[in-house]
Amino acid sequence: MDITSITPDETVYWTWGAFHLNATIVFTWGVMAVLTFGSWLITRRLSSGPQISRWENLLEMVVEFTQKQIRDISHQDPGQYLPFIGALFLFIAVSNILSVVPGFVSPTGSLSTTAALAICVFAGVPIYGIANEGLGHYLKHYIQPSIMMLPFNIIGELSRTLALAVRLFGNVMSGAKIGAILLAVTPLFFPVVMHLLGLLTGLIQAYIFAILATVYIASGTRARAKKEGAADAAEQEENA
Repeated sequence: MDITSITPDETVYWTWGAFHLNATIVFTWGVMAVLTFGSWLITRRLSSGPQISRWENLLEMVVEFTQKQIRDISHQDPGQYLPFIGALFLFIAVSNILSVVPGFVSPTGSLSTTAALAICVFAGVPIYGIANEGLGHYLKHYIQPSIMMLPFNIIGELSRTLALAVRLFGNVMSGAKIGAILLAVTPLFFPVVMHLLGLLTGLIQAYIFAILATVYIASGTRARAKKEGAADAAEQEENA
């Protein structure tokens, strides 16, 4: 792929009418295939005993880590959020890790991909909020502390969605292009170090995106979190 291309959207493999099969779609399908096959391979022989495979152990560590982060941020049971947040984290992390494969370009280096992920978070906030609090209670968030805040709260929802998309796109795209340029103009050792730093940065970006998504969803369900916190406090007082 040409290092001068800004995004994998510019690389088109096949065209049929208005449909363009570009590198972003192909590499996204590739990541989905890796995740699907990997999930099947790891979970096909799950064991609850003391002897488990290394891959199963790694998967359990990822799940437990994700649950802990969700619980610490939302102060709620992480079970309902784990599939969504976990899927976001794994997709972004695997996309960035696979960038070390020659010829592979991370689909998160495309603004269309990062925008789609951000839109998923944008849709997930009201879905979880309405499911936990009800439609009326959730919509009241937009007019707090007064109805004059309605347009500002709506703008805030849209702006943070845009920020999610642009932040991830900018970091992944810039890292990939810098690594490609250094590989073309410098000896081997320095680009290898940059690729290792790029992997670390890619994992950090996946973590940050998942954390921000959790924060936004938790803010949409804060009323329930307060109720559960008050109930837990009351129960502790009764037990005392």
